Amino acid sequence: MLSRIEKLALISAMVLGGLLMWTAVPAAWLWIAGRYSRVSQSEMSSLVMLNVGIPATMYAVGLGLGRLERRYASRFDVETGPRVVGARWLHSLRGDTPDDPPTVLDKILIVNVALAILTVTIWFVLFSHGSQAPH
Repeated sequence: MLSRIEKLALISAMVLGGLLMWTAVPAAWLWIAGRYSRVSQSEMSSLVMLNVGIPATMYAVGLGLGRLERRYASRFDVETGPRVVGARWLHSLRGDTPDDPPTVLDKILIVNVALAILTVTIWFVLFSHGSQAPH
């Protein structure tokens, strides 16, 4: 029973981390840069802050997600084997070597990206009212 709770907690933490990486991190940096631009009256420094802060924070969250995945794999004896170097989509579909099965984190991030694309599409099609620029 305790291992089920730990397994659920690790998977939930990976899901939450994946969602935070794609939603909360950019939103937080946009908020910070917006507050900073009001104080400094400099739009360029806010853009630099965004272009450095968002990727750096996403990288840090990604490192944390990787640690959670390794903990999950070691705790529950998931056979990961040697990881494929480089992106999976760069490899040939008729290659000689068998690919590693996707990990739990791979599946979680794929679902996160699919939900993000679906959400943006639904918003754009149903709720967007076109350009908000003055006519």
